Amino acid sequence: MKMNRTFKVWLFVILFFAVVAYIVYAMLNLTEGDKNELCARVDIEITYNGATPFVTQQSLTDDLYAEGLYPEGKLMTEVSAADIERMLMKNKFLRNVECYKTNNGMEIGKGKVCIRAHQRVPVIYVLPDNADGYYVDAEGTVIPNTSYATNILTATGKIDQQYATSDLAQFATFIVSDEFWSQQTEQIAVSVDRRGRHVVTMVPRVGDHVIYLGTLADYEKKLRRMEIFYEKGLSKVGWNKYSKINLEYDNQVVCTKR
Repeated sequence: MKMNRTFKVWLFVILFFAVVAYIVYAMLNLTEGDKNELCARVDIEITYNGATPFVTQQSLTDDLYAEGLYPEGKLMTEVSAADIERMLMKNKFLRNVECYKTNNGMEIGKGKVCIRAHQRVPVIYVLPDNADGYYVDAEGTVIPNTSYATNILTATGKIDQQYATSDLAQFATFIVSDEFWSQQTEQIAVSVDRRGRHVVTMVPRVGDHVIYLGTLADYEKKLRRMEIFYEKGLSKVGWNKYSKINLEYDNQVVCTKR
């Protein structure tokens, strides 16, 4: 019995040191392998959240090449995920970027760099009088104009940036997220009234008239009145009977005949 117990103890000791030796060997070899691991693949994924694509996988690839940061073929130890994130975030159309390194499946000695980018969602293209145009997203962030998308809501007129990134951005976010008004609104014209207030006129896609909102105060209530008028008024008398429909005053719809 005593001999069997001694044998078991020695067997346990031998196995323990064998496991320790294997772990040390594996760690040394993995560390050595990491030093020689090459980036075999770059995986770029862009989330658009329904917005028009202003950046693509190819455009981000081109940007990385231009800055000497495209990682494919480089040693993984030489690839800086932080540098890639900082460089790509210079693109004003990107809301955030995450970059990380991983292995390329079961391929030994080959790594992969993953880039996950989220594009901003422009809700309106602003074209002020006598100034360059720019985009504004739902958060009120200004995005410099690099290319114009024809299917995005456009606002023209006397628009300063402070108004564009606050009241106008909130209004545009409502328009593009509303099933009816996103289809019905073609353009927004902004002017300044005699009291120095920004006032808005909407140009609808259907009907030969314009919709005057006045200021954007209570715009949801105003547009709801307009929807009811479309349903119960214009559907009976015709969509082209009036040249202007004024929603400025509470609980009123004032129409101007052509």
